[in-house]
Parts: sequence; structure tokens; C-alpha cells
Amino acid sequence: MSQVLEDLLEMLKLEPIEENLFRGRSQDLGYRQLFGGQVLGQALSAASQTVMPERHVHSLHGYFLRSGDASRPVVYTVDRVRDGGSFTTRRVVAVQKGEPIFTLMASFQGDEPGFEHQAKMPENVPGPEGIASDLELLKRNAHLIPERVRDKLLCPKPIEIRPVMPVDPFNPERREPIKYVWFRADGPLPEDPQVHKYVLAYASDFNLITTALNPHGASFMQRNMQMASLDHALWFHGNVRVNDWLLYAMDSPWAGNARGLSRGHIFTRDGRLVASVTQEGLMRVRQDAR
Repeated sequence: MSQVLEDLLEMLKLEPIEENLFRGRSQDLGYRQLFGGQVLGQALSAASQTVMPERHVHSLHGYFLRSGDASRPVVYTVDRVRDGGSFTTRRVVAVQKGEPIFTLMASFQGDEPGFEHQAKMPENVPGPEGIASDLELLKRNAHLIPERVRDKLLCPKPIEIRPVMPVDPFNPERREPIKYVWFRADGPLPEDPQVHKYVLAYASDFNLITTALNPHGASFMQRNMQMASLDHALWFHGNVRVNDWLLYAMDSPWAGNARGLSRGHIFTRDGRLVASVTQEGLMRVRQDAR
């Protein structure tokens, strides 16, 4: 296991402080604020640690309330809203500097039989073999990355991401609001299925809202772009192994009022749908950017 992946798993594990109270350390990925996937994964970890093991998370809905500070830890308070006969509900509030920065509702359910169907995996999408990773693509233009964040953006990552139709973030072109990305953990993970779901929640925040920039020929690397996740919904459709390649098929049906909406389906290589995602994000063009 790579050191960066080991660090991610340790970060998602959390430190129990008191009953229903946890603390997680933060990571600085070089963005302007705390990465949303971190608080998603940590909040899900906090909620899961208060739920009986035979019930598994099937959905979560989160709101990003304030920008987080990547240099400070995050404290998570879990409210045990309901333990029903079939479903368990948890509310989580993430706090920094005495103020909530994120709130999450998560629902858990045990296994039971029922009707089954799923969306089909997109056809004619090439596999991950031979496709350059996003890190390799950035390194080709390392000289264009601002020096203050260059080292953080180019350092090894716990999630390997290979975009099928890469966008040049320094010279973006207008294209359809569709994106296909292969991703996996950069190394083996524990067998615990809950850990794979924490890591999937963490990874689900990468690339999603930037899909809404495609029709506008814009990029998150442009100095006048202010971007941030506003809310995030994630549905799990069964157990998943994040150390195997997964296809993240994303599209954006709408943008307006300085916001963009993106959706995603996550498939295994053999076409099984394992998760669905929806996110709205801030996409503001600032006139006062320096």
C-alpha cells in the first residue's frame, strides 16, 4: 500500500473523542479550501461507527455550509436520529472554529430481497489501460501551475484518476457536458466493505462539478473562477471494491445563476452499477480575481 493511501485510510478512520463525537485530521490538496470529499468520507465514517454492522449505508445527502480550513482538524458530532426496524438514520455536523462547515444525513439498511434493475453502462468507452492519469497530464504543464500550489497538485495521490476525454485546464475548449473517468485506490484496501464506501464517498467529489464547465470552455485553473461544492447526494447500490477500476460516467443537465448541476453513475468494469451521485456547485466568474 502506498503511503498516501495509508494516510487517507488513517484520515478516514477518525479519533473517537466522546460518545457520538469524533475528530479527523485534514489534508491540503492545493485547492483554495478544504476538499469536500474529505468531509464527505469522514462524516460517513463518523455516522457508520454508530450503526450496527449488519446495516450498510445506502444513501447520504450533504450540504457544504462554509469553506473549511485545510490546516485544522474537523470535529464531527453524530445525532442518532432513528434506529428503526429496517432503517437507521444518522445526522452528522462537521465543525471547525466553533462553526458548522458541513451537515450530512445518512440512511442505513440491512440486506433484503426485492426487484432489481439498473441503468446500462455507456458503450464504446475505452478501458483504463494506456490512458494517462490526471497527474501525468498536469505534470506535462507543471510550469503553468502557480508555484504556491504546484507541489501539492503534483504530489502522489491516494486515488488514481484516468480521464477518458481529458480537458486541458490551461486551454479549455467548449465541448458537451459529458465526462468519463476511470478511478481506483492506488493500492490494496482492507476487506471491510464500509472502508470501500468511505473511500468512494471521498473520490466521488473529484471531477463532478467541473463537468458543468465543459460547454463554457472554462476551467477550475483559471484565476477568475470561484468554484465550490454546495451539496452532494450519493446512493450506494451494493458493496463496491475501490481498489478495482471503476468508471465514473458524468453529465451536467443544467447551469445558471452562478451554479451548475452534475450527475454521475459509477460502474464496475463488468457493467454493474454500484453508485449514483448528484451535486450542485458554485461556478462564479469573478471580476475582482487577482
